[in-house]
Amino acid sequence: MDPAQFFAASRVVIVAGKGGVGKTTVSAALARAAALAGKSTLIVEVEGKSGLATLFGQPPFSYEEVELSAGGGPQGAADVRARTLTPDDALLEYLQDHGMSRISKRLVTSGAVDMVATAAPGIKDILILGKVKQLEQNRGIDLIVLDAPAAGHAISFLRSARGLTDAVRVGPINTQARDVLEMLTDPARCQVVLVTLPEETPVNELVETAYSLEDEVGIRLGPVIINGVYPAHPGIDTDPTEAARTAGAELRTGEAESLAAAATFRRQRMSLQAQQITRLGELLPLPQLAVPFIFDSDLGPTQVDSLAAALTTGIQSLVAPDHAASAGDA
Repeated sequence: MDPAQFFAASRVVIVAGKGGVGKTTVSAALARAAALAGKSTLIVEVEGKSGLATLFGQPPFSYEEVELSAGGGPQGAADVRARTLTPDDALLEYLQDHGMSRISKRLVTSGAVDMVATAAPGIKDILILGKVKQLEQNRGIDLIVLDAPAAGHAISFLRSARGLTDAVRVGPINTQARDVLEMLTDPARCQVVLVTLPEETPVNELVETAYSLEDEVGIRLGPVIINGVYPAHPGIDTDPTEAARTAGAELRTGEAESLAAAATFRRQRMSLQAQQITRLGELLPLPQLAVPFIFDSDLGPTQVDSLAAALTTGIQSLVAPDHAASAGDA
């Protein structure tokens, strides 16, 4: 499948997954892969302090849009930009855009948002999603990548629009909720990409999240991204002593045993991850994209580009469907 076609399928991609599976890193890699495919991309962060700026070697950013990765260069990439969205800032902007600048800051500083959120659960989420909807409708950028909250909150976050349309029957909140719901349920406008590790608990949670999102929100699911996959290592089955002899090298005392133990651990890890990847495919009939484990303590632009290249290779191996698969399809 052509990467440019893949990233043009929906104008908003919501990246969600269990905490700790690396969804922010995957969000960065997806954005960079889209930019390398010629699609200008905006990453939207909703929880703050995610380390997203560090992945691009940039200082922390705020509600104002910033450039993370400039376009151009030998690869002809497009821009990657980013911003943080908070309910308070989204409310301030909404009120100012509707001619209520005088009361906007007073409402926020008085804690009115928290009071309303208590009375109408989901209002904070709808403020953020409403801003995402506005950005999507402006068409100022090709693709929006939303780094969503962790899986548990992600369901209530995305379910907020449907809940508010039922709870608030008239007025601007109802209008905003209906507009957001229209975006979430339109495959040409929005899809969710779920991220997991090739481990039992994250796989279980991803499957549960996938069916909940389809049943309760009606949102389209894109390919599942499996993060932290140990790549195959040539020669891992070779005896260390024999390998050293063939290479004309000499091992010190204990090195052969250490190398053999490391190889055994790697084989076991690869076997376990293969089992979980197969099980995921059986439980959730969606395309899969694998992202390799990065053996670096700190991740930055170089590692993001490496992950983006892996995603691009995986996307190219996908078969372009007539329409996206469903978690409920057999």
